Amino acid sequence: MKFLKLAPIAIALVLFASCSKQLDVPSQSPASAISVSALPTASLATPQAAAVAPVASMVQKAVNKTITANIGGFFEALPGDYASSNKSYPLIIFLHGVGEMGNGTTDLAKVANNGIPNLIKNNKFPASFTVNGSSYSFIVLSPQFKNIPATLDVNTMIDYAIKTYRVDASRIYVSGLSMGGGITWYYGGNYFSRVAAIVPMCGAVNPNERQAKNIATSGMAVWAFHNNADPTVNIANTYAALNSINSYSPVIAPRKTIFTAKMHNCWTKASDPNYKEVINGVSMNIYEWMLQYHR
Repeated sequence: MKFLKLAPIAIALVLFASCSKQLDVPSQSPASAISVSALPTASLATPQAAAVAPVASMVQKAVNKTITANIGGFFEALPGDYASSNKSYPLIIFLHGVGEMGNGTTDLAKVANNGIPNLIKNNKFPASFTVNGSSYSFIVLSPQFKNIPATLDVNTMIDYAIKTYRVDASRIYVSGLSMGGGITWYYGGNYFSRVAAIVPMCGAVNPNERQAKNIATSGMAVWAFHNNADPTVNIANTYAALNSINSYSPVIAPRKTIFTAKMHNCWTKASDPNYKEVINGVSMNIYEWMLQYHR
């Protein structure tokens, strides 16, 4: 089903977002987070501390390939042992902001300016994470969009990933910032049976009631981030999304972290593997948190 068009006001918010300039968030204590409840289909045993390597062993490269009319290329990051093993790996799809849109070829480098692909580029993304006594490494794909994406673009990217790489289809996660954060909400609401967890960061739009209900009732895990004084995308977006989900008695109560900062960029801190919060008595980053959940 083709993704519904963004309302004019939502488009204006997205187009106003400037996601390529603010790269540092001052260290602040997060607001209280909503606790996570049990997911029947997920492994929720207590995770162990992440095994963080000083230099990440992931290999990231540019792939100039047309996936949809709106995706002309993407960054592919594979675990260091991918070529020497026949294991399946969890998948993260990273969705960039409006400032990183481009043709997928000569513009593709912009996608690595922020978030997870930037961490990988700078060897700051751990080679593996240890959760519940098991070690996991991620496949990370970061598509570049020519225009504001539809959730169908994201789903086609995931279809391609499953056909092309050894993806553990029970452990698919989506995260994005600003424009990409809004599409993360929309993707979770439209393809709720496919993804185990989403991490929207300062989402430029929030899910509609149908999407919020799908997220709530499907057992999808959510951890949302925003700055309290974001001048580009109002924090009301994130509060509205969480309120809508909570109104449907979610299987898993969504988490939120609100940083105290007068800037748009909450993603540098949120995606940093060294940024952790205590959840159910255990300190974990977003990647360890994701890995608790599977379909």
